[in-house]
Amino acid sequence: MTRWCFGHTPQRTQPAEAQSEDGRGIHRVRSGNSNRRSSDWPGALPAAWAFSFFQQSLESAFLFLKYLETLGTTMSGDCDFGLIGLAVMGENLALNVESRGYKVAVYNRTTEKVDDLINGRAAGKNFVGTHSIEDFVKSVKRPRKLMLLVKAGPAVDAIIESLIPLCEPGDIIIDGGNTHYADTERRTKLVEDAGLQFIGCGVSGGEEGALKGPSLMPGGTKEAWPEVKEMFQAIAAKVGPNDEIPCCEWVGPRGAGHYVKMVHNGIEYGDMQLICEAYQLLHELGGLDNDELYDVFEKWNQGDLQSYLIEISRDIFSVKDDQGGDGFLVDKILDVAGAKGTGKWMSQLALDLGVPSTLVTTAVFARGLSAQKEARVRASEKLSGPDANSNPEMSAVAKSLVGDRDAFIEAVRRALYASKIVSYAQGFVQLQAASAEHDWDLDYGNAALLWRGGCIIRAQFLDRIKEAFDTDPNLENLLLAPFFQEAVENAQESWRAVVAAASVLGIPVPAFSTALCYYDGYRLSRLPANLLQAQRDYFGAHTYRRVDKEGTFHSEWLQLRKQPTES
Repeated sequence: MTRWCFGHTPQRTQPAEAQSEDGRGIHRVRSGNSNRRSSDWPGALPAAWAFSFFQQSLESAFLFLKYLETLGTTMSGDCDFGLIGLAVMGENLALNVESRGYKVAVYNRTTEKVDDLINGRAAGKNFVGTHSIEDFVKSVKRPRKLMLLVKAGPAVDAIIESLIPLCEPGDIIIDGGNTHYADTERRTKLVEDAGLQFIGCGVSGGEEGALKGPSLMPGGTKEAWPEVKEMFQAIAAKVGPNDEIPCCEWVGPRGAGHYVKMVHNGIEYGDMQLICEAYQLLHELGGLDNDELYDVFEKWNQGDLQSYLIEISRDIFSVKDDQGGDGFLVDKILDVAGAKGTGKWMSQLALDLGVPSTLVTTAVFARGLSAQKEARVRASEKLSGPDANSNPEMSAVAKSLVGDRDAFIEAVRRALYASKIVSYAQGFVQLQAASAEHDWDLDYGNAALLWRGGCIIRAQFLDRIKEAFDTDPNLENLLLAPFFQEAVENAQESWRAVVAAASVLGIPVPAFSTALCYYDGYRLSRLPANLLQAQRDYFGAHTYRRVDKEGTFHSEWLQLRKQPTES
C-alpha cells in the first residue's frame, strides 16, 4: 500500500515483520539466508536493499504519474507557441514568431516536413520538432497557444477534435486558415464548451507577409486576446511614421475575425479585376506596350493609387519570359483566372443580407467567364463587335478620348480610383450589416487599419477610411465622407467617359461599369423599383407600400387595367 504525502517522498508500508527490530531504526534486509543488519555491511548498502529501494521508487513514480493522469493533468514543456501545418505559409509564420524571441514547437501530419524544417531553415534556431500530436501539445507551456495553418474544411475539425482531450482549461486553439466564418462560429462554441479558448484569425499577406509581417484579424474568445496580444502584435506588419502601429487588433467575438478577412478578400477580388480592366484599356485601346505600362503603373504607385496590387502589377510588366521564350512573361500566361472561394462567399453572404456588394460579385463572375476559354475562342469566330460606321458620332467621341494618349491614361486612372472607392464602400457596408446581424460590434476604423500594411489590399487611402470612421463611427457609407465624396466628384467626368468609350469600342469593363452603376443608383432618391413592386403585386399579390400614406396595399390589377384591344 502506498501513502501519498504531497511535498514528501511517498513511503510504502512494509509488513509488520519487516519493521524495525531493535528499536534503533535499523532495518534488517532479508535476502536468501541472510539475516544481517544493514549496519553490518561495511562501506556499502546491500545489493538487495538497493534493488528493493529502486523498485519501490519506480512503482511510486508510476503511481504518481497515474495519479496526475486521473486529474487530467498533462505535463507541459517550455515552448511559447505551437504551430500545426508546415506548408510555406506555416513555415514562414513559425520562423516569424521565432525571430521575435519566442520558442516554437511545430508539427505536421507528414513528419518529413518537420524534419526538413528543423534540419533546414530552422537549423540552429529556437525550435522543437515533434512527430506526434501528443508530443506537440506537451512541448508547449501553459496556457498553450496552438495555431493551425492547414487547408480549411474537415482537416481543421479533425485536428481540433484531436487537440481538445490533450489540452487543459485556459489553453488556446487558433485557426489561421481561410475559414468560412460560420465554421468559426461553430468551432468557438465547441471549444469553449470543452473549457478551452478559441481564436479564428484571418491572416493576410501571402508567403512574404507570413515571414516578414502579415495583417492579422483575430476574433473568437475575448479572454484569449490578452494571452496572444503581445505575440501577435510583435509578428504583425507595422505602419505609422515610425512603424509603431501593428496591423493587428482584436476584431470581435466568434467568427468576426474570419468574416473581416473574407471581406478583405472580396475587396481584393474587386481591386484585381479593376486593375485588369485598366490594363486592357491601356493596352488594347491606348496601345501601350509593357515597358510603357510599367512606367504608368510606377507613376500611379506614387499617388492616390499607391498600393501593393499596383506595385506588383508594375513589376509584372517588367518580367521577361523565364522559360526559354522571347518577350514578356505576362503575354505568355493563359487568360484563365483561378479562385479559392472567399470572393464567392462574400457575394453569397451579401445576397443573404440583402446588401448590394455588386463589385465583388461582378469580379467573381468575370473569373468565371475567363474560365470558359474554349467557349470564348469558338464564340470569337462567330460573334462580331461594334461597327464604327454604325454609330459614327459616338465612335468619333470615343476615339477622340483614346487618341490623346496622356488624357486617356489620366482618365483611366481617375476611373480606377473612383471605382476602387466604391469597392471599399460596398465592403464596409456589408461589414456593417453583418455586425448588426451577428451582434459583433465591429470597429470599422480599426478594420481599415488592419489592412493598412502586410496584406494584399494595403493601400495609402486606407488611412483616409480610418479617418472617416474615426470622425463619424456611424458613417452610413464611405461615399458620404467628405474626402471620398470630393474624390468621386472630381473623377466622375473621366469615369463616365472611360466607361462610355469602352462600351462604344467593344472592350468589356464589367467592374468599372458596375461601380458606376452602384454610384448612380445610390445617389438617386427614386429608382424604378416602384414598377418592379407593381409587377410583383400584379402576378403574385405580394403587396406594395405607397409614398403618400402609411400601410401595405394590394390592388386587383386585372380588374383595374385598361382592357387591351382585341387584334
